[in-house]
Amino acid sequence: MLHRFATFVAGCTILLVLAGSLVTSTASGLSVPDWPTTYGWNMFTFPPQHWVGGILYEHSHRLIASTVGFLTIILAAWLWRADPRRWMKWLGLAALGAVVAQGVLGGITVLFFLPAAISTAHAGLAEIFFCITVAITLFTSPGWIRGDSAVRVDDRVLRNIATATTILIFAQILIGATMRHTGAGLAIPDFPLMFGHLMPTHWDPKIAIHFAHRVGALVVALAVIATSAHVFYHHRGRRELTRPAALILGLVGLQVTLGALTVLSRRDVSINSAHVVVGALVLATSLVITLRSWRARFPQGVGSLLQNLPARGQILQKAPDPI
Repeated sequence: MLHRFATFVAGCTILLVLAGSLVTSTASGLSVPDWPTTYGWNMFTFPPQHWVGGILYEHSHRLIASTVGFLTIILAAWLWRADPRRWMKWLGLAALGAVVAQGVLGGITVLFFLPAAISTAHAGLAEIFFCITVAITLFTSPGWIRGDSAVRVDDRVLRNIATATTILIFAQILIGATMRHTGAGLAIPDFPLMFGHLMPTHWDPKIAIHFAHRVGALVVALAVIATSAHVFYHHRGRRELTRPAALILGLVGLQVTLGALTVLSRRDVSINSAHVVVGALVLATSLVITLRSWRARFPQGVGSLLQNLPARGQILQKAPDPI
């Protein structure tokens, strides 16, 4: 049951990422100029008839964020009470701390009129919080808790490649967030060329950020291909690795396509927002591969954990593994 709830929280978090991307894509960040109130109202009592234009996006974002925060409180309390692993209790508190910090950053972003640095930090912390919820979902899955041999891959090369890939993806997301919040999304207006050439013909800070994002996309794509190729070559019989490896290849292909369409469509709202969401899914999928590659290095003592589970909670109830 705990695993199912953790999965639900992770799903709600990706919905929150979508809501946040819509706020940025529609330039609605200051449609509600006060915080934590909404035009002086308690956000939960703000009249629905006033949810129009940009207010709809920003106010909905706040409500979804509040819901995710409430769910995270439940998740953290549940982990503290039911999961015998001490590090999991602290991971639940880390999730709670991250979501609180995220809410405060969101408020500061509004009160200080969308400063690029704080807005970028807000976007980056959202990805970290999402990764924590995905990790909790994985760590509470039955296969992980049992310590099945299938998920105990001891491959140093895979660990190194997968870890590096996840770090590169997160760095690329930060560059993308910087590009969005500095208005550099169309600093290079054509694709795949740049001002009709293979390299920009002139430079300014926005062009440099945009160019860095394109280079980062190539680096990430190569890293993902390397990780997936290693999985398919050395661990082709392990579905818990081949499934996310295949998924991330498809997601990266979709992400590159959405990035190109974002430029060619002049930052169409739906395409731009989908680009943000798929980027988060690429990061989460890479994280799953990384964590599973490190499973053999996690603390032992699974047998004692299993003995405690009947009395401490129901985290081994039947539920499908994520991804």
